[in-house]
Amino acid sequence: MFLIAGFFSGMLGGMGMGGGTILIPALTIILGVEQHVAQATNLIAFLPMALFTLKVHKENGLLKTKGLLWIVIPAIVTSVLSGFLASLLPSDVLKKLFGAFLVALALKLLTEAKPIFSK
Repeated sequence: MFLIAGFFSGMLGGMGMGGGTILIPALTIILGVEQHVAQATNLIAFLPMALFTLKVHKENGLLKTKGLLWIVIPAIVTSVLSGFLASLLPSDVLKKLFGAFLVALALKLLTEAKPIFSK
């Protein structure tokens, strides 16, 4: 089951959707992993994919580095602080926050979706 969850989350991550939308619920709901562990596992699994994606974009000339530090430094600081905050929160709170995030993401995707069939 762990391999299946990893496979499908990797496929979604490779398509740009974010593997955590599959991996975290699969780990917590199906496999009974604690929310903290599932979210930490997702973050660790994300790192190799992010590095691979950066490499591919750089090789294809799609990586723009001008002004990058203005994005990277705040992102790193925010990630570290959020990680510490998440470690202090109970699992039930993290589950509810993650659920709210997934609902908000779904709503955003629905509002931006283009019709499949046009007249």
